[in-house]
Amino acid sequence: MKELFRLALVLTLITAGAGLVLSMAEQLTREPIAEQRRQETLRALRTVLPQFDNQPDQDSLTLEVGYDRRGNPLERTVYRGRFEGEFSGAAFVMIAPDGYSGNIEVMVGITPAGAVSGIAILHHAETPGLGDKIEDDWFRGQFTGQTRDSVRWAVKKDGGDFDQLTGATISARAVVGAVLQGVEFFRAQRDVILAPADRQEGGA
Repeated sequence: MKELFRLALVLTLITAGAGLVLSMAEQLTREPIAEQRRQETLRALRTVLPQFDNQPDQDSLTLEVGYDRRGNPLERTVYRGRFEGEFSGAAFVMIAPDGYSGNIEVMVGITPAGAVSGIAILHHAETPGLGDKIEDDWFRGQFTGQTRDSVRWAVKKDGGDFDQLTGATISARAVVGAVLQGVEFFRAQRDVILAPADRQEGGA
């Protein structure tokens, strides 16, 4: 009985010690991780937004865009670029759920006129050497300047205007679909995104 008590005490102390170490590690790494994510976001914003001289990550707006399977609201953060005080473009993240290997996160930049100013692939698990070519400049460049009505929003294999990737049509198709949804999202929310802050609900 005494031996069992000793063993339980040792296990409790080990568990408590491990928990304490993990807690301290989480506290020490929280801010660096948050800063790293902020820098990643800023790099993507510089890639996709038209010229700006403000800090878009501090001029953002969060909008509800639907509900998940459990009925919880889904939100999308819109980053607003401004140049000399004028709105120069908006950027936000779209999720393509139909990639070959799961979700593809795409940041989409849009001009005030509703044209794509650039896209950046933030995260994906597509096949190296095939699907990961969605990150290539030539592929991403196809979207720049396109509006909802300027092209047929599908890969050429599906009768559209966008070059697909050899051996990775699914990946290309997923990105085209996500960017199109981004263009339509901006068109639907344009007035809200451009409205002065004092007339917005949920503004950050």
